[in-house]
Amino acid sequence: MKEKYSKTELFETMPVGKALLTMAIPTIVSQLITMIYNMADTVFIGMSNDPNKVAAASVVGILFFMLNALSNLFGVGGGSLLSRLLGEKKEDDARRVGAFSIYGSLALAAVYSLICLLFTEPLARLLGATDAILDYATSYLFWVLVVGAIPSTVGLTMSHLLRSAGYSKESGFGLALGGVSNIILDPLFMFVILPPGNEVTGAAMATLLSNVISLLFFIFTYYRLRNKSVLTFSPKLARVDRKTLGAILAIGLPSTMTTLLANITAIIKNNLTVSYGEVKLAAYGIVTKADMLPLNIGMGLCQGMMPLVAYNYAAKNYPRMRDFARRAQIYGMVTACFFIAVFQLLPRQIVTLFIRDAETVKYGTEFLRIACLATPFMIANFQKVFCLQAMGKGKESLLLGVCRQGLFAIPILLILNHFVGLYGVVAAQAISDTCTFILATFIYRRVYNKLINV
Repeated sequence: MKEKYSKTELFETMPVGKALLTMAIPTIVSQLITMIYNMADTVFIGMSNDPNKVAAASVVGILFFMLNALSNLFGVGGGSLLSRLLGEKKEDDARRVGAFSIYGSLALAAVYSLICLLFTEPLARLLGATDAILDYATSYLFWVLVVGAIPSTVGLTMSHLLRSAGYSKESGFGLALGGVSNIILDPLFMFVILPPGNEVTGAAMATLLSNVISLLFFIFTYYRLRNKSVLTFSPKLARVDRKTLGAILAIGLPSTMTTLLANITAIIKNNLTVSYGEVKLAAYGIVTKADMLPLNIGMGLCQGMMPLVAYNYAAKNYPRMRDFARRAQIYGMVTACFFIAVFQLLPRQIVTLFIRDAETVKYGTEFLRIACLATPFMIANFQKVFCLQAMGKGKESLLLGVCRQGLFAIPILLILNHFVGLYGVVAAQAISDTCTFILATFIYRRVYNKLINV
């Protein structure tokens, strides 16, 4: 254990910009590669020029992103607490939190997998699958969620914990390894191993196998770092008291609830969009994938920032904590403005990368120009929520998450669909995130001002 404290310099003395980039760049790279492999399914399926297959993958993709919500419960909740415990120099407690989070995530994923197995078709219907795409959707759902829920969720949780302990490069490499594997395996399963017509099943099987590869890397990394860090998957240490469990859930539950509400919003959006036809749903699914590029960069910045903010919050170094938050916000806004310009200038070329069906490209081009306007507000909102989670402010982060979806996104979505129609559905995100930004700024400033005036 003599090398346990090797990450202290990163948290305490390294220049703010350098420390943030040290944590954020590997995370951003892994986020981008993960995004690319999520896109890869859509790109390769789109080679069939069958909008129904693209729509099926987009529909089930919502349930796949539910795995992020599950991993957030113990990955974000446990990771935030782990960083704060390190800031308080309580390494033994941090070890127990890390081990408990892994096994908690495993149990949660097993339950989710069973639910998906028992209710495969009803879930696909709920997500917006019509008769034309149902068979494709249920096949994708089986391989990615029934079989793949455990390796995907546990791998994501271990990645969060690695980053929270200061091992951002290892965390990023594990996710990137899964992404690269999926890009390689997609065409192999879709066009070589399985017969024509099974492109959706092939993409799902490739995604499953790539997540298994990523999980195996994280298991190996934990074993390698067992004497250098607080990270462990020893079941003997996977016990926490009620107070510690409460501290994990205080941050994990708001993060999970926020992600679940976002997915509920996406389900409503899919059902509204598919009422205008499968082609529109396919086009919007492609736009969602393209819009993930700036969003994943912003998310990578937030995830890289979070352990740094949590550690310095626990160490009561509030000026350094504030500097990390400000620097991340600046980088995020620059990113958002750059991609708005790209999406406004080259929307058709971007959509054509996914599919060449003329009608789908037409709608995708129009949708992308509207949807990208939400990007700066979404990144700013995520940054404030991650800061609140890092400080252990579960109530405030939950309030923002509930308001973003329940108070703003869902009602605005339904209102604009009724009065404006299809293009109102597409524009709803930008309007709701603008409203959320105003609320988030007020809450964050109130929390920080109270902190420094204590």
